[in-house]
Parts: sequence; structure tokens; C-alpha cells
Amino acid sequence: MLRILMSAVLAVGALPAAARSASKNPGIFTYLTIADADSVDPAWAYDTASGLVILNVYEPLFQYDGTSTEKLLPLIAEKVPSRDNGLISPDGRTYTIPLRKGIKFHDGSPMTAEDVRWSLLRFLLVDRAAGPSSLLLEPLVGYPSTRGDDGEILAHVWNDVNRAVTLRGDDIVLRLPRPYAPLLSILAAWAPVLPKAWAGKNGDWDGGEASWHKFNDPSKETSPFFDKANGTGPFKLERWDRKTKEFLLTRNDRYWRAPAKLQTVVIKSVSEFGTRKLMLQAGDADTIYADRPLISQLQDIPGITVLDDQPTVEMNPVVFFTYRINQVANAFVGSGRLDGAGIPLDFFSDKDVRKGFAHAFDFKGFLADVMRGKGTQATGAIPKSLPGHDPNGRTYRFDLKKAEEHFRKAWGGQAWEKGFKFTIAFNSGNLPRQTVCQILKRNVEALNPKFKIDVRAVEWPTFLDAYKASKLPVFVMGWHADYPDPHNFAFPLLHSKGDYPATQKFKDPEFDRLIDAANAETDPSKRKQIYAQLQALEFEEAPHLVIVDAVRYRTQRDWVKGWFNNPIFPDSPYGSYFYTLSKD
Repeated sequence: MLRILMSAVLAVGALPAAARSASKNPGIFTYLTIADADSVDPAWAYDTASGLVILNVYEPLFQYDGTSTEKLLPLIAEKVPSRDNGLISPDGRTYTIPLRKGIKFHDGSPMTAEDVRWSLLRFLLVDRAAGPSSLLLEPLVGYPSTRGDDGEILAHVWNDVNRAVTLRGDDIVLRLPRPYAPLLSILAAWAPVLPKAWAGKNGDWDGGEASWHKFNDPSKETSPFFDKANGTGPFKLERWDRKTKEFLLTRNDRYWRAPAKLQTVVIKSVSEFGTRKLMLQAGDADTIYADRPLISQLQDIPGITVLDDQPTVEMNPVVFFTYRINQVANAFVGSGRLDGAGIPLDFFSDKDVRKGFAHAFDFKGFLADVMRGKGTQATGAIPKSLPGHDPNGRTYRFDLKKAEEHFRKAWGGQAWEKGFKFTIAFNSGNLPRQTVCQILKRNVEALNPKFKIDVRAVEWPTFLDAYKASKLPVFVMGWHADYPDPHNFAFPLLHSKGDYPATQKFKDPEFDRLIDAANAETDPSKRKQIYAQLQALEFEEAPHLVIVDAVRYRTQRDWVKGWFNNPIFPDSPYGSYFYTLSKD
């Protein structure tokens, strides 16, 4: 147990022996999670494990005020634009953002307005497949990708992004093709400021028109920002040990605000709950990731505080069906044919297959046994914490007779007659997602002895690679809000160019039409009506299976001070903004 943490503690430097053995060392904060990061490049990363590190090392233009998901505070920016202060134009299409002066990167070089502009352009133009660039492409240029349906780069992209992001002295000026209400919320988490000169010296994009194409949709590890960082934030990335799945962050003593109270933050992936619990009890960890089913094992332990009923802005877990599976080097599809030993690559394009799975899931049992009665069955992709949620939306119910009816119709009766075999994957250490897979396996296999489903745990980075390559026939993941608006659930979960549908190869023009119409609608009541139509269509087509509107809990040592839950922050409430934390 102690050996797991020892490498992190020794890496801090010449700490006294008492500091290494005392569980209450005030300068070192240790968080044990279950997932290693995918990348620390802000233009690539699109997972909460990566985002947690990024937003403690880099800084965006704004941040949320404490627990609020509405009120913004200036960070790299000097002011938050509004119509009242004249920094948003009357037509809502021009934003002027004054920037702070005197900020330095971790290497000591000064941050300039050109660094901010270049960082925004880089975020837009990197645009890796199933990545985060659409979050800003859509509001700033009016389309969600730099590439067309044929995969070729659009000829007008360079001119469009340079027209959208300009400098006026030391101010950033953003010009939108149409009003886009969530823009400031997006800028509060995405496109943190990176150093342009450092990037160029280390082989990244130099900011020129002639070279940007070769940095569009790059391989993950080709970027110097993949495993190195040079931000302006309160912590510096000292080391990412990918073998031990451990991050070491050290305090930025030259931070433009007051330095953090903590000297060192250790973030380590430990998939075994027993190990995480023992380290928390011993004081070798200050907080740990722990799913809802494990809460009873953590309550009433001396020295440990459980903070329950923490609000979320997420939809998790969700069962996704891949409509067109990538067969290349794919061990998840068996034979690749509907012959009882596998599935065809378009198996889940049949609606009756998807509805068969939907009726085979025991929603009430999952809520009672796994969620311990916390949360409610989800009625669509938009969580109940956001406007646009339809509380009266139709839901699937656990009904094996209905499930059998759909499976008997699937593929003209061939699915029932021949049977199938494939693998459902979940990320290692995630007990609720594992349970979802096991419930589906048990109930679907009970319908027909020719139905065979394997359940496989996969380490997070490997899981992400397989997911992004469309190799997973069925996969269980979740969506944590990028910003608190219903469009941030409708688009990534249901639009053909969204994160999950692009990977599922799911495309329906009616979904796209409704989502685009809702996002352009400024009347809240009309917008809500459009989202109700969207969620009704979601129920009918079942491109995925939403399960629960959940609350979470945080487990931490009672000497931890300064924590607050902002549900928008990546990995909340387990991970956090470490700048405010201290230990007695």
C-alpha cells in the first residue's frame, strides 16, 4: 500500500522522513482515481481525467464563481463581457475581451495577447476527430468541423477563423456569424492559454497559414503538449508517469495571484477500490474516487467525511450502440457475421436490436441496488438540472416479453434464429458501468441460448482508443457537461457531428434539424418545445440508452479544507480545483 504512493512522494524532492510517513503532511495532497488521462493537450483532450489536470495547470479566459454554474469571474481576461459594460455588441455578435497584463508562463516568459489569440486559433484548427474543437467552431464560424463529410479540409476554414478571432491592441475580439448565448460559458473551460513561442520551438504549429494543415486532426502523441505543459495556472506539471499512471503537480510560486497553499498534488490511477480505501484510511490519500455502490463501505470511518447529494450536470452511465463497426483488428465482434459466432458490422443499425436491449435493462433494479435509491430514471439525454429537460418524456421499462418481441423481428428474424456473440466493454474500475454491462448480459442471454455477450474491462486509455476507432459494438460511457446548457447534451449525444454519434456512425437529419433549430431559438418556451420533440424522437429511435439522473458524493479526510463542488469542473466532485485546498 505505501509502495504505491512512495514513488510520488520521493519525486517531490528532499522531503523530511516525517513528511513521507505522516498522513497529515500539509503540503502534499493525494487524489486516487480510476482513470489515467488521455492527453494534457487542451486541444486534444476530451475526457474528465485529462481535463482535471489541464484546468489546474492552464487557465482559460474565465472561471465559474465558486459553486455557481451561471456567474463567471475573469481569469486570463480582465473583465467578463456583457451588453451592460459595452463589451458585447447590441446584436450579440461581437465580443471584446480585455486581457490581464503581467501574467507569466511557468517557464517565466510573459503571456501576450498574441498567445491568447494563437491558443484560440490552435484549438479551432487542431480539430481532432471526436475532439473538443466543435465547441468553439460552432459559435465562432458557424459549423462544427474543419472537414467536410469526405474528410477533406474545407477551403474557407483559414479565412473564417482569422475573421472570427482578432486582436485590437491588447483586447481579443470575437466576431460570430450569429448570436450564441453559451459562448462565455464555453470560454470558461475550453481553449486555455498556451505559449506560442514555446510551441514553435518544440515542433508544434507556428501560427502560419502555410503549416496549419499538417497539424489538423493529428496523432495524439505527436504534439509536444501531449505529456508536457507550460501554462499560467497555480500548478506546474512536474511529471506524468504513464507506466504508474501518476501525475505530479508542483506549486507555481510565481503565480500571478497568491501561490497555492499546497506544495504538491499527486493524482494517481488505482483501479482496485480496496487499495484506495486502505490508503484513505491510513491517511496516504486525501480523497478518492468511489462509486455509489461503495458508499456503505466508507461511511462512519473515523477521520473520513462523506459529502453526499452533490449535484451533477451529467448523463452517466449511457449505453451506446455503434451502427457501423470498424472491423480492422477488432476482437470485439467475433466472426463479424450473423452466424451465432459474431455480429455483422451494421448489427445495431436495426432498430429492433436496439429496442430489444432497451427493454432488457432493469432500470428500477439499477437505481435501487447500484445507486442505493439516489437519483431517478433519465427521460432523455438532457439532464433534469438543465432547462429543456422533459420530465414527462417516455422511458423504456424492463420487460423481457417486449425485448423478445423486438429480437424476434430483428434482421428479419435471423437474429433470433441464428443468435449472436460479441463483447461489451467498460473502463476498468468503474463499478456502475460494469454492472450495466452485466445486467444486459444476464437479461439478454436469458432470452435465447444462442445469444452470447462477453463483458470486458479495458484500461481507460486503451478503451478510449478503441471507442474513437469505432471498434466497440456496445460501450458504456457518460457525458459530463462542457458548459451548462441543453445544447451541450443534445449536440454531443444526438447530432451527427457530435462526439458520440460521430463515433457510433449514427446520422439522422431530423435529429440534426431539431438540434440546430433549438440552439438558434432565443425564446425559452419555444426552445423547450423543440427539445421535447427531440427527446421524443430519441426515445423512438433509441440510438443509445440513458439510465439515470444522478447525484454524487465525495469522500475525503476531515483535514481537507477549502473544497467546494462546482459540477461543471472536470471529474467533480472527486477531483477538484486544487488551488483553493489546504490541509490542517
